Amino acid sequence: MEGKAPIMRRSALAAIAAIGTASLFLAGCSKADDNKNENGTKSAGANAATKGVVNASDKKGGTVTYEMSDVPDSFDPGNTYYAYMYNLSRLWARPLMTFKPGPGEEGNTLVPDLAAGKGVASDGGKTWTYKLRPGLKYEDGTPITSKDVKYAVERSNFARDVLSLGPNYFQQFLADGDKYKGPYKDKSAKGLSSIETPDDTTITFHLNRAFQEFDYLVAAPQTAPVPQAKDKGVDYVKQIVSSGSYKFQSYQDGKQAVLVRNENWDPKTDPLRKQLPDKIVVKLKVNPETIDQDVVAGNAIDLVGTGVQASTQAEALTDPAKKANTDNTYGGRLVYMAINTKVKPFDKPECRKAVQYAIDKVSVQTAEGGPIRGDVASTVLPPDIPGYAKSDVYATKDSKGDAAKAKAQLKACGASSISTNISARSDRPQEIDAATAIINSLKKVGINATLKQYPQGKYFTDYAGVPKFTEKQNIGLIMMQWGADWPSGYGFLQQILNGKAISQSGNTNLSQYDNSKVNDMLGQAIGTDDVAKRNELYAQIDKQTMDDAVLVPLTYFKVLLGRPTNYTNLVSTAAFSGQYDYLNIGVASK
Repeated sequence: MEGKAPIMRRSALAAIAAIGTASLFLAGCSKADDNKNENGTKSAGANAATKGVVNASDKKGGTVTYEMSDVPDSFDPGNTYYAYMYNLSRLWARPLMTFKPGPGEEGNTLVPDLAAGKGVASDGGKTWTYKLRPGLKYEDGTPITSKDVKYAVERSNFARDVLSLGPNYFQQFLADGDKYKGPYKDKSAKGLSSIETPDDTTITFHLNRAFQEFDYLVAAPQTAPVPQAKDKGVDYVKQIVSSGSYKFQSYQDGKQAVLVRNENWDPKTDPLRKQLPDKIVVKLKVNPETIDQDVVAGNAIDLVGTGVQASTQAEALTDPAKKANTDNTYGGRLVYMAINTKVKPFDKPECRKAVQYAIDKVSVQTAEGGPIRGDVASTVLPPDIPGYAKSDVYATKDSKGDAAKAKAQLKACGASSISTNISARSDRPQEIDAATAIINSLKKVGINATLKQYPQGKYFTDYAGVPKFTEKQNIGLIMMQWGADWPSGYGFLQQILNGKAISQSGNTNLSQYDNSKVNDMLGQAIGTDDVAKRNELYAQIDKQTMDDAVLVPLTYFKVLLGRPTNYTNLVSTAAFSGQYDYLNIGVASK
């Protein structure tokens, strides 16, 4: 998931300003005692939140603030596909299953949320049944029923002309899903027949094939209940009805959202949430350097979780003692560049291979912040995702590119030069810097790429994720960062490689890759009960994709998070790409 534009590097003046911010970042470690925070508490040390819960506390009260430099795709749990929104949305939207708050790999543990237990499989994994916990209520006190979960899945997966931002797994795998028109067009009371709700606490999913990882699928916010009578389609985001421990007090599109305690949330129905702060504020369109400053002061969390700015990082790592309030970890993510197979001449594999050989991946790694922000990549699957197998199909000396091999492939594809565009997100400076490094590499072999920048919040709905737009604008190369939808090869590969995942808006298969072998192997893998055999298939899919050269792995992403010292229960979780688990963060005593 995410995660789901010629530009010079940022000016020297901007860099100096950012370094000034970096100095602020270090202020959290006093000269008198490098282990003391600004608020007088002792630092837990670098990477402490990757090993355990930092500042564990059940103290109630105060305000927790999240900040991001742009806007999210949507606060609507049925219309989002960024990992940070999957993480945050659990405060107001409870899915059937979720992930246990815990450090690192422990955070990948599935636990029941809205459901009373894990799914009960039958028919060889083609049928899955869940029972809801008793006593569940919405913020207005009305009961939550299994019909509301059914409706949530229908609206999020079968009305792609209205809600296009989330994944479409249910549409692909539910029986007769290809015939159902969605709840906005189909006005019958029955809805999709392959989701049954025999009573208010039971929901059964009938699939068109075996799906052995279905418990992971229902952990998506798309299974968070939505009362049909309150749904307003794309405008539901303005008046979301909470099923979680917090509800919306206010929502200002593009500015901020304010959450307060949901008084009808009952802790007896929810062993996971603690409902600690009085208020949760989500501030949008905040300058990235300002976010770093606020994190340093201990008063904000970087919502997106991509970590501190590059110049802040440089200062923070000059002395080991100064890393005391940072957490550096993998998160099942890959930074890559998709090669658009529908934009000529990249419909020819030799032209795509010319790009593979041309790129100096070390320069890209450096642009992103160096090894602490990721290892040089050569496969689609990162090393911390099951199915990874070490390989480098387009190996070059020291991973710095090979101009001779690139030019040979260019000649083989019948081109002496190529002119194209490369897209990147305008509010992600490191992504822009990485794209600039790629442009410099490609230019040396006769591939001239012009950078096009688009805002993160609409990157998939209006630009990179709209095939007609990319083809019209000659966007042959697309910058991307991807994290597993769930911790398996299928959870990582399906939405970026399966031809059936291609959509006309909100598309995440940015290469528009549709290889029947890969499609078939994905289907075979998810229906295989033997985990080892599944992982073998994922490795084969990875190899086939690299042989076809449809994307360029750049780095296995690592995040360097600033840890705000005034907050409690901070733990970095693999389930949400190394971000802090947002479920139970509170405010420390001053």
